[in-house]
Amino acid sequence: MPLEAVPLPPTEDRVAYLNDRYRHHSATSVLERALSDPQVGRIAMVSSFGAESVALLHMVAVINPETPVLFIDTHMLFRETLDYQTEVAEKLGLTDIRRITATQVQLEAHDPDGLLHTQDTDACCNLRKTVPLEHALSRFDAWITGRKRFQSATRAALDFFEADGPNRIKVNPLAHWAPQDVQDYMVNNRLPRHPLVAQGYPSIGCAPCTSKVAPGEDPRAGRWRNQQKEECGIHFINGKVVRGPLPKGDAA
Repeated sequence: MPLEAVPLPPTEDRVAYLNDRYRHHSATSVLERALSDPQVGRIAMVSSFGAESVALLHMVAVINPETPVLFIDTHMLFRETLDYQTEVAEKLGLTDIRRITATQVQLEAHDPDGLLHTQDTDACCNLRKTVPLEHALSRFDAWITGRKRFQSATRAALDFFEADGPNRIKVNPLAHWAPQDVQDYMVNNRLPRHPLVAQGYPSIGCAPCTSKVAPGEDPRAGRWRNQQKEECGIHFINGKVVRGPLPKGDAA
């Protein structure tokens, strides 16, 4: 029976089963199983092609270069990020890069002058990232992220697998990696670096909302600087960061 036709158990049950089964596995092992385990289902990777993205992209390419990779183009990315995306995809041999964007109709209706980010960064992220990604992910049962526990307080309790609403899960193969693990992997595999990292951008998002980080600052300090904002919103359900099975009644 094709994978698309296999009925899947409830999301919370899948998450509990997968975390229990792969709790002590390595990042590579978790990713390899996620790309083939029937309990995961149809899966895609979501990548920003940011400062550390190439490590996980390389892992995916080694296991299955035909894995769909969803790249959210907000139309506000650095030119360097767009060029880097093309370079990495070609170097790694990734054959199914899908550029995800808001429609022109949506942009004209909600951000006609391109200045929404100066008034409401949450609304801008929702328009340019969350809504287009949710539409793209509607075809999948699971998606792979590059999030790691060390990145922020909102990610400190990440598991390998977590619920993402009532019908989909997220896979975080690098959840337990330390900063040096990422750097070592990139060096050992001779992977190309995002050009903005050397210019003082250890975490890279949209150009208007990303600034350089001074020595000693948190790596994500340059994202939405001087705002009470740590996430763009694609990892939220009903305004809450989801790090495990959804509470009862929270999956609407």
